[in-house]
Amino acid sequence: MDICEDWLEYDYNPFILFDKNGRIVNLNAEAQFLLGVASSKDIFELASTYASYGYGFKTTIIDVDYGKFSFYAITVGYSDDEHIGIKLYKKPNQSFELDACDNTKVNIYSLIDLCISSFSTLSNASHEKFLDPTFPDIYIKVDLFLKLLSKIYNSFKNSRTIKTKLYLKTGEHIIYKGKKFSIFVLEISGDKRDEEDDYNLKEIAPQSNAVISIKNKSVSIELPLIDDIDKTS
Repeated sequence: MDICEDWLEYDYNPFILFDKNGRIVNLNAEAQFLLGVASSKDIFELASTYASYGYGFKTTIIDVDYGKFSFYAITVGYSDDEHIGIKLYKKPNQSFELDACDNTKVNIYSLIDLCISSFSTLSNASHEKFLDPTFPDIYIKVDLFLKLLSKIYNSFKNSRTIKTKLYLKTGEHIIYKGKKFSIFVLEISGDKRDEEDDYNLKEIAPQSNAVISIKNKSVSIELPLIDDIDKTS
């Protein structure tokens, strides 16, 4: 590789080059991570939609989300009819703060049950829970977490069945003040979901140290599993 190829390979932003049929010709390391949660077909369609009318490059400011990956702009370019490339610009990672005064050590199962119980007064949906039973009590921003989780459940108020999954994320951690913490995932899904409150979900999630992923029939949040506040001192 020359310096330009190296630069592209290790760019923080994903880049994918397609042929005219949507097959991937080249991609960098970040794009490989992106394709773990997004289909190449969807990204090719995005590139085709926002390409310039004639040969050249076009940058568009646009909010695009694929799983936990969020982008604020894309550049699409092509110089012939055989290939088209797209580069997606990642939004900065959300900041993570933990203050003992703002956090309470709680039982995560109790919080989930509290939200489900409260939500059940508003909906006739049946609930199925698939919860990892090994979680310790953890530190979390209780009020914000409950507000976020309640709004997530409320978005499924028209579902017949709502599934709640709680599990540890394998192989991923968060480093905070030099300490490593596991990440857990809480995923809620149903057969129908109301999208009208999605903007508020995205606003509340960072305040509670959560990374949110919103799909057509599911919403998941990722948070650090912190069971010892002294580790962050």
